[in-house]
Amino acid sequence: MMFLKIKSINLIQIFIIVGFCLVNFSQTLPVLALSYESHNFVSSAVKNVGPAVVKIDTERLVERQQFDPTLLDPLLRDLLGEQGITPERERGQGSGVIINSNGLVLTNAHVVERVDDVSVTLADGTICDGQVLGTDVVTDLALVKIKESTYSSFAPLGNSEDLEVGDWAIALGTPYGLEKTVTLGIISSLHRDINSLGFSDKRLDLIQTDAAINPGNSGGPLINSNGEVIGINTLVRSGPGAGLGFAIPINLAKSVSDQLLNNGEVIHPYLGVQLISLNPRIAKEHNQDPNSLVQLPERSGALIQSVIPNSPAEKAGLRRGDLVIAAENIAIKEPKALLDEVEKAQIGKAFLLNVLRNDEEIQINIKPEPLPGLT
Repeated sequence: MMFLKIKSINLIQIFIIVGFCLVNFSQTLPVLALSYESHNFVSSAVKNVGPAVVKIDTERLVERQQFDPTLLDPLLRDLLGEQGITPERERGQGSGVIINSNGLVLTNAHVVERVDDVSVTLADGTICDGQVLGTDVVTDLALVKIKESTYSSFAPLGNSEDLEVGDWAIALGTPYGLEKTVTLGIISSLHRDINSLGFSDKRLDLIQTDAAINPGNSGGPLINSNGEVIGINTLVRSGPGAGLGFAIPINLAKSVSDQLLNNGEVIHPYLGVQLISLNPRIAKEHNQDPNSLVQLPERSGALIQSVIPNSPAEKAGLRRGDLVIAAENIAIKEPKALLDEVEKAQIGKAFLLNVLRNDEEIQINIKPEPLPGLT
């Protein structure tokens, strides 16, 4: 009897445990089903911006010789006679993103620069004619207007100043003509100077990301985990360091697009000097060289390597060897800091520089002029 009693107690305990597990399992079923049916933040962010991403196709007429005369055999050249120039249609492709309800599209300048025809393919496949309202080669940004009144929704714009290294980054675009392509990565670095990548004719700091940006992604949006545009994809590093993508911060893109919309161009102030970085270590090594022709001040600043003839710098009296240590009472430790201050300057208005010349600090007022060769 005692054995049967113990056995019945054990059976009751087993039933209680099994019942408890079944109850708990049944309670977790909806959770499991929900997690299975739901999607992650990437798909939600893409749904927020994807309808505003467009493909941009361009055409332009270029004139080329049918044959390279330097490669023709002299006998064949006499036989063919003088070769004329044949016009050809050159096609290009890129991406863009609609930024407002008026059908304005942000893209890269190199996507639509010097083209004759622009067509914009919306997310639903509708093909519209596009009009280039303006380009700015210095920041590699352009503004295109969709001519038709029918276009998809526009993308919400974020704040690139709020970004931190390690934040999620999602690149959208049409690489190689493949529509609605999404890649995921993180913000690898901020304020990456484009001059350090070999583009001396540009003025901007870039967002660096490891999200894949392939040919055709140019002009497409880089978005955050909330589905807001934080940058405009512009280039990818090839060769050593391949796999690094770069985007133009959206705050700069908004400023440039406003100027392109209102004026059709962006005016960049310039001084007309070529600069190199100087710091105490470099100056000391230079001064210890018995063959050095001049002694450099052993401090940090932007050293003027040359002055462009007839430039604002020449008119103001700046010379080669001058070391700029402050601009508008802002300390200058490197050339980039000076360029940043120049970009804020007003055309034709006195711009104060503190300069070291022959161990003497002097002040020079210079009037910036529009950067030539852009219009």
